[in-house]
Amino acid sequence: MYFSKLFIPILKNNPTEAKIKSHQLMLRIGMIKQASAGIYSWLPLGFKVMKKIEKIVRDEQDKVGVQEILMPTIQSSEIWKESGRYEDYGEEMLRIKDRQEREMLYGPTNEELVTDIFRSSIKSYKSLPQLLYHIQWKFRDELRPRFGIMRCREFYMKDAYSFDLNDDEAVFSYNKFYLAYLKTFERLGLTAIPMAADTGPIGGNLSHEFIILADTGESKIYTDKRIFEVKNKDITLEKESLKKLREKYEKYYSVTDEKFNEEEFNKNVPEEYRLKTKGIEVGHIFYFGDKYSRPMNASVDYKGKKEFVKMGSYGIGVSRLVGAIIEAKYDDKNEIMKWPLPVSPYECAILPLISKNDNSNLNKANNILKVLKDNNIDTIIDDTEENFSAKMKKFNLIGIPFQIIIGKKSDQNLLEFKELGEESKNINLDKIVEIIKSKK
Repeated sequence: MYFSKLFIPILKNNPTEAKIKSHQLMLRIGMIKQASAGIYSWLPLGFKVMKKIEKIVRDEQDKVGVQEILMPTIQSSEIWKESGRYEDYGEEMLRIKDRQEREMLYGPTNEELVTDIFRSSIKSYKSLPQLLYHIQWKFRDELRPRFGIMRCREFYMKDAYSFDLNDDEAVFSYNKFYLAYLKTFERLGLTAIPMAADTGPIGGNLSHEFIILADTGESKIYTDKRIFEVKNKDITLEKESLKKLREKYEKYYSVTDEKFNEEEFNKNVPEEYRLKTKGIEVGHIFYFGDKYSRPMNASVDYKGKKEFVKMGSYGIGVSRLVGAIIEAKYDDKNEIMKWPLPVSPYECAILPLISKNDNSNLNKANNILKVLKDNNIDTIIDDTEENFSAKMKKFNLIGIPFQIIIGKKSDQNLLEFKELGEESKNINLDKIVEIIKSKK
């Protein structure tokens, strides 16, 4: 793929309206374009990153046995009135009417709709548990949308829902998502810590936010530094294994500001391990029992008795993660963005020095591209006539993890190869393929 043929509208300078690095970078390298306040068009570069994140999110949901569905963006107000949330949700909900004057809404979340789907289809406890998820656009009418996609009005989200017979089985389902989230963020190159959190308008009495540390984060967090040393290797989907995973993390004090208690913090965390900082929420899970199933009459027959199912919900902001990764990985000092390889828009960039009268380096780049494509390495060629300095600065900003530079230091057998943030070295193409594949 040639750079000159791609739709990547790069700006020379950071847009003045952007205040945080993810918003600045996404506008500058043409990942998004603002359509209206808090609403963005996703351009090819940004959309490609988001779809790679979505693939990882989907894969980890599938691994713990969640079934994918797709619910509509527009919902009837009737089911929200049933649950009692239609008036309670507030002005963030965009309420509309169709041509028959029926009250509709653009879904900010899907607890009511998925409960309606469940109650019309599942009647026996023998069909439990049921774990369902979808990935869909949502809309919340933020009063002051800001920070680009980090706090916008329209966003792309994975939300999942669990239906169980009793509290014990419901917590088992909750713990499956707890593990899936840890593994998801690990694959995205993020260290996300589960922290006890307030349930907010979703409701319930058990909730965790998954937080990554970032100075630009809106969440205030209070934690024991030792929680960053907890490992989740060798955890299985068995009930006791998942319970022990939660216990390993919950051994250490770790909460968001809504749950913070200074006395408890000082009592439970030795002074040398206390950390008060900011973070970005990248996922949120809730257990709320029969908060929705009871008013909406979602029940199963259990030994001749009607039992309201126990429910939980589990959200990951897929589009938000694009910005969160930038906030975590962008190098301000050197103006370098290095995407984690699994979500990078391209895995490798070939930068040949090209002149009007000499296509030899471009031909060489095309031959290298063929080898990389044969090895399933997603690659882009910069076929512009810019000098090396301009090309490297551009790709440092875009953040492709690996670069092959074709110029004076390249000969028939050796190529100048560079991993972002590292010194370049001259090695052969087979070795380059080996290095990139080892990092995937």
